[in-house]
Amino acid sequence: MFRVLTSVDDYPRITAFLSERLGSAFFEPYTCLGLEEDGKIVAGMLFNNFTGNDIHVSVAGSRWTRRFLRVLGLYLFHQLRVDRFTGITEQQDVVDIVERLGGRVEGVMRNHFGPGRDGIVLGVLREEYRYHPYGKLSQGS
Repeated sequence: MFRVLTSVDDYPRITAFLSERLGSAFFEPYTCLGLEEDGKIVAGMLFNNFTGNDIHVSVAGSRWTRRFLRVLGLYLFHQLRVDRFTGITEQQDVVDIVERLGGRVEGVMRNHFGPGRDGIVLGVLREEYRYHPYGKLSQGS
C-alpha cells in the first residue's frame, strides 16, 4: 500500500533517502514530499530555491503514483502558485519522468555534479503539467 508523505516530521527520512540516492547534501530551508510503500520510502522530492515564479526540485525514486503526482501539482501550482518548476539531474530516468509530466530539457550545466558529471536542466511550466488535481490551469489560476 502506498502512502504520500507530506508532514514536516517525515522530512528527515525523505531528505536521507534523497541524499543517499543523489549523493548530495541538502540545507534548509526546504520542503519535501515522499512516497512510502510498506513503511519504506520509494520516492521523494525536495523543494528549495523558491523565487515566487519558480522552485527547484530534487527528485529520486520510482513507482510514482498518480495520486503522488496530483499532490505535487496541488502543492506547486495551487498552494505555492509557481509558474514553473526546475530540476537538474544527471539521470536519464529522471529526464524521462519529467518529460512524462509535460516538461522539457532546457539545457546542460557542464560538470554540475563534479568533473565529467553534467547536469541536465529540466523545466515544467504550469500549463504543461499533466497531473493537475483540478484539471488544466490557465496562466492566471
